[in-house]
Amino acid sequence: MAESKKVKKTNKKKEEIHEIYEVKKNGKEEIVEKEGIIKEEVIKEGQKKEENKMMISILICLGFLLLFVLLYFLAVRSSTHFQYDGVKFTVIKQGQLTLYQTSFPVIYKGNKSVYNIYLRNDPRKLGKEVPAPNTPVSIANTVVNITQEFNCNGDQVIAIANLVNLYGAIGKKIIRDENASCDPLGRYMYLVIELGNETKVEKVGPNCYNIDINKCQILEGTERFIVEMLAQINSNPLN
Repeated sequence: MAESKKVKKTNKKKEEIHEIYEVKKNGKEEIVEKEGIIKEEVIKEGQKKEENKMMISILICLGFLLLFVLLYFLAVRSSTHFQYDGVKFTVIKQGQLTLYQTSFPVIYKGNKSVYNIYLRNDPRKLGKEVPAPNTPVSIANTVVNITQEFNCNGDQVIAIANLVNLYGAIGKKIIRDENASCDPLGRYMYLVIELGNETKVEKVGPNCYNIDINKCQILEGTERFIVEMLAQINSNPLN
């Protein structure tokens, strides 16, 4: 009785090969022929789909990773760069001190240059905490009068220096004249820094302003005024 044999199925194709090549043996050339069978794996049904799904999953993961990196970069940048009232600011850390820097073009000694100004207070916070209704300031020569000295750990020196330097950068004069008053024709700006129950900036004449200072907030009051000036400079570039 003939013995039946079970044939095991495999997922492989068979391909016959026949090779002829020359070899040297003991100084003589011989022709060698070889025959054989190469087995190739057959792609299973559905295997291609699985590979495509895996590739799509990898691409999706890479996409989410790139999106996360981009969002992180934007979050970091937005925490150090912002815009307020049309003016761009950069947050700079110097030890425990935080400064808010902005710049604008100027003409210095006949050449184009850039003037940098550094504030101690966040302009966004000043906009919320220091009222300044109807104070679009004009860029003009200014008389500044301080009704009293604000001995606030040197803040008055910094505040006045900021004003003087800014006016110098835009080519305008700032003068202290206790005999001057608000000009009804608005030919010059008249600015009074005085003690008040609330820190605020208010317009009191055609080109006249008061900066009221409460509880030694002379930096907050003067910097709120400076931000208004910067907004005017930004909307009407000097150069």
